[in-house]
Parts: sequence; C-alpha cells; structure tokens
Amino acid sequence: LSLSGKEITPCDGCDVCRTTGKCQIKDDMQTVYQKMEEADGIIFGTPVYFYSMASQAKALIDRTYALRRLAFRLVNKVGGVITVAGGLGRTDVLKDLYFYIAINHMIPADFVAAIASEKGAIKKDEKAMKMAWELGRETGQLVKKGFEFPNEFRNRFSTYVADKYKL
Repeated sequence: LSLSGKEITPCDGCDVCRTTGKCQIKDDMQTVYQKMEEADGIIFGTPVYFYSMASQAKALIDRTYALRRLAFRLVNKVGGVITVAGGLGRTDVLKDLYFYIAINHMIPADFVAAIASEKGAIKKDEKAMKMAWELGRETGQLVKKGFEFPNEFRNRFSTYVADKYKL
C-alpha cells in the first residue's frame, strides 16, 4: 500500500480515539486502517529525510494511535522495516519504526537499510532489492509460524503510561 497521493491528515490530538477506538478524522486513513487490520504482516518502508522518516509515514504512524485504543489491533502482526537514505539517518528511522512495532505488540521481522542518493536509484541496487524481496519472504514465513505476543501482557502499557492515566 503506497501513501503517495493519499490524503492523510496529521493527528490533531483530539483524543476521541481514547474512548471510541476510532479516529474522528475522515480521510484516506480509513482505507489504511482496514488494510492494516486485515494484514498478517506489515513492512514499513520510507525514505529518510533529515534523519527522519518521510512526513507521510510519520502521519500514518501518529494516526494509528487509534488502533491501540481499547484493543491492540496490530498485535501479532509481523512487522518489518525498509529505509532508504542518502547517507546517515537510516538507524534513527529504524529505531523509531522498531519501537513502533514493539509498542504495538507486533512480531518483529528483519530490516533493510539502504543508501541511494537520487530518486529511483535504489531500484538499480541489486543487493538492496534482493534484501527487500528476502524481507518479504521472511515476513511471510514468520506469519506462517504463528508466533503470538503473550496474552498475559497483551494489554500492558508502559509503567509511565499506566501511572499517568491510572490504568
């Protein structure tokens, strides 16, 4: 699923999803939510700009807060990451996306962190393209293994969040 051309409005912090489990913003995220919930595995891919993921990817991540409310709706989905940077910053984005995978109680797959300095140049990097293809295969195999996040910890939030919100 490509975010290119999709209207994904940034989260407005209204907190409606904390009580309803649904985002009140009506845009293309409704389709994205459905596809993410139906998927067994999700590979997040983003270019790296100024040591960070692309703004469209960040908007998607922020808006999926609604998928954590009332139930962890991404739990047990396999998550992988592909980043492409002109140089530095790949590990910063990997860290952010793997933390996202962890806090959503997803099952982590591997990652690809490639370098390309011109738009479209990554498609000519045979090794990076092979690694991305292999990540897809690995993700599928992990899905078939049926790993699950332990039920006893499924609704666990961090200590800070639990204390702050009296959970």
